[in-house]
Amino acid sequence: MLNRILQALEEIIYPHYCLLCRIRITLENQLRRVTPPFPRDGNSLPRERAGLICRDCIGKIKPNSPPFCQKCGRKILKFDPSLNVCAECSKTQFWFDRAWASCSYEGVIKEMVHNLKYRNKICLAKVLSRLMIDFVSDYRLPLEACDCAIAIPLSPRKHREREFNQAEALADNLSAYIGLKLLKDNLKRIRDTKSQTELEKSKRWQNIRGAFALNAPSAVRGKTILLIDDVLTTGATASEAARALKNAGAAGVYVLALAN
Repeated sequence: MLNRILQALEEIIYPHYCLLCRIRITLENQLRRVTPPFPRDGNSLPRERAGLICRDCIGKIKPNSPPFCQKCGRKILKFDPSLNVCAECSKTQFWFDRAWASCSYEGVIKEMVHNLKYRNKICLAKVLSRLMIDFVSDYRLPLEACDCAIAIPLSPRKHREREFNQAEALADNLSAYIGLKLLKDNLKRIRDTKSQTELEKSKRWQNIRGAFALNAPSAVRGKTILLIDDVLTTGATASEAARALKNAGAAGVYVLALAN
């Protein structure tokens, strides 16, 4: 009872507004419980996370659900029990062993990622990583096979402009939950590339080719790596990062992204 009174007083003195729709967040519409499976137990979200996005906006997120392509993680719309990969993966060679993404890159998620990356709303990384954590839990992803985690790095130029790496911001929370050591400053981009979003699908592979290297190859040798990124579209960036890791001696590479 006392806790609820204190929360009500906090709302009056320090009102919170949804970062997306700008509605005032009250005790009634704060993110305490949301449409399953994001998260399965909404009450487990700390209040400082809950105050960022209202329940209605979070409820508009479209989570990915099975059947998943056993390679890229995309939802297979026309499932054939005799096949376990999507049409795209049947004709594309990826360097990673398997990938997943927690939700569809559209609507609210697209807006949240844009706010995180280009409007410096780093606080959103906590909410977004929570979606990834619940996805891992809900579908029991076999991440126990991984030895450590690595975030897809930005180019030095983009890192200077943005002053943070959104994939690493997601990976900080996610790796702590999974119990994996997050290897920072090992995988690096050795050249600037054009933004993948500006290129046609066919040119993305050429654009990213040879863009990654490792500072300490011995740190990944013989290990299975979990690569973490914000958005997985064609898979070209993740595949090229996986190529660098495997060329350095990594035994396997899994990919987990927020959205695809």
